[in-house]
Amino acid sequence: MRLGVEETLGALNAALGPGGPVWFKETRARHLRVRDFLAPRRALEARFGDDQVPERVVHAIVGLQGPGVAPVLSCAPTPAGLALQLRRSAVFERVLGAVAAYAAPTVPAAPGPRVVLHCPALRGSPCALRLSQLRAVLVADHLARALHAHRVSVRLVPAVRDPHMPTFLQQLRVDWPAVSERAATEALRSRALAELTPARNAEALPPGALGRVYLKELVDERGRTTGYDPKLDSCLVTEDLLAVLAELQQAVQDWAEDSSLGLAAAPDAGADSCMVVHVVSCEEEFQQQKLDLLWWKLDDQAPLRQKHLVCGPVKVAGAPGTLTAPEYYELRHAQVCKASALKRGRDLAQDSAWMEIFRVLSVATIKFEMLSTAPQSQLLLALADSSISTKGTKSGTFVMYNCARLATLFESYKCSMEQGLYPTFPPVSSLDFSLLHDEVCKFLVQLSMDFSSYYNRVHILGVSAQQKGICGGVQGKQRMRPAGPFLSSRSLDHTCLVKCLPVCSFCGLCVKCSTPGWPCWVSLH
Repeated sequence: MRLGVEETLGALNAALGPGGPVWFKETRARHLRVRDFLAPRRALEARFGDDQVPERVVHAIVGLQGPGVAPVLSCAPTPAGLALQLRRSAVFERVLGAVAAYAAPTVPAAPGPRVVLHCPALRGSPCALRLSQLRAVLVADHLARALHAHRVSVRLVPAVRDPHMPTFLQQLRVDWPAVSERAATEALRSRALAELTPARNAEALPPGALGRVYLKELVDERGRTTGYDPKLDSCLVTEDLLAVLAELQQAVQDWAEDSSLGLAAAPDAGADSCMVVHVVSCEEEFQQQKLDLLWWKLDDQAPLRQKHLVCGPVKVAGAPGTLTAPEYYELRHAQVCKASALKRGRDLAQDSAWMEIFRVLSVATIKFEMLSTAPQSQLLLALADSSISTKGTKSGTFVMYNCARLATLFESYKCSMEQGLYPTFPPVSSLDFSLLHDEVCKFLVQLSMDFSSYYNRVHILGVSAQQKGICGGVQGKQRMRPAGPFLSSRSLDHTCLVKCLPVCSFCGLCVKCSTPGWPCWVSLH
């Protein structure tokens, strides 16, 4: 059985005895040098009082075993709390010896949760889409792919109605449903009219407005004050707002099973078994909070679980914040074309195959920029031509360049191995995992920096011009063996065991080899 963080955390918390969860997995590099998991000191004091954790509990933790539980090396009290280290060499051997098992998502034993993924930014037109809204769209698309990969049944709302939006989403490689029939709003309108508060001081209502519904008492009654804006008091009910609620209501009530996943609906499938996740920009957050409360006010069957994923603002360095999403795409596309023309020494605008590659590269660059920062944090974009350089270490282009290096390296190795120039890879069982001390890289930027630094020091494959001709399809008559060994003595560092993380969420896969392919950026020698 494959090792799991959730299984390990469950076993660690159970070893402490009755009570809530205490342990968490470390992720910061400086902490990972000394520990993998931590039970904070204050949490332990709340559990055991001022006394230290009993010795028998510490011994039980060190000897933990069970399905999916990672092997423990040590557990000791520190000023920060109870620190636990794993037997990393054993963990690396288990994981790297069965990479395919860890790459494939686990299949749930029972039907998984149902999620309605709502992205309000898609109700407008592309030309009105701000960069912060574009960020929300890309986060929602990325989240939908992640949920599908984990066998979660997902409904996407809203269905896109603007005639230009599907084309723009297709450019971005975002898969989102298009026009559907409008949901009926009669029941919601009737309930809204019954809940309307008489206008005070002869308040003039704008066109399309039915009246105002006060929501403060609903927040107080249900105890949902946490996270809601304290200034939230009432909501102006309009026909457009009722149409939004009706579409969300229909998505919950008329849930269509995802036949492609082959999952049956849960026996108690209903509003309570469904979660609604609203992915919104920071500018839309306040209005979305109103919408949530209005839904609860007008619909007794509204899901109780509604979560907000609020994307932080997007700032553009040295430029006003008026850049729209299509303008941003066109800018990045022009920069990719310009960089490629400089690299190749000619304009490739008339070559349809190259132009398609440039479009894919542009989208990959945009998605990397938008998704490489935590969604809630502010994102600062640099729009200069240098921001897409392969020499920098912060850009998506740098990551894609190194993905191309890896893909070409593996392809060259495979071709040369078939020609008898290199031996086959050694079996995993023959590797000395005790040489591994650090985690395998977590982020694509770290991975690319490690690989780039390592490859610049140690050229694992020495490829001559003749070999390059053989592997690239050019007829060469002479084969030359590399001057150095296939694996140098320095290649036993942890950077040698680099795993090429999937980037299909950014760019899609090469149909021929099912690996990320970036031929216009590949220049290894």
